[in-house]
Amino acid sequence: MISLTSPVRTRAHDWPAGPKMAALSVATAALFQISSLPAYAIVLACAMLLFLLPGRSFFISGLSRLRMLWPFAVIVCAWHLLVGDVGDGIKVVLRMISAVALATLVTMTTRLTDMIDVVHRLASPLRLLGFQTRSLEVAIGLASTV
Repeated sequence: MISLTSPVRTRAHDWPAGPKMAALSVATAALFQISSLPAYAIVLACAMLLFLLPGRSFFISGLSRLRMLWPFAVIVCAWHLLVGDVGDGIKVVLRMISAVALATLVTMTTRLTDMIDVVHRLASPLRLLGFQTRSLEVAIGLASTV
């Protein structure tokens, strides 16, 4: 199993996975409540600051993991330019990069097994209803190795 956990130790490595994943969920949901471009820019700047706090190596590693977003950002911006709504396109791109950056921070500071354990615990009510949740837990591991 491949893990995306950063070898650069941070304080966040010692925080429990559940609260980090809950905070990520709340932050991502909050991103959809924002409507102003400057607010999106501030959120992204804060996310970048969180990457920078542990040091240059952690920052570079985090940015390299966000590199995959550039083709999507270009497509979204091109589409919004074509339809004449550049402002909304920039908001979508900033929201996307911010959400993925925050998720990357959680992934870089949380062991994969800890995240799977959280999903296992959260899915336990589904097992009581007869659902098989093992495939969900395996999917988390597979998606995290991409």
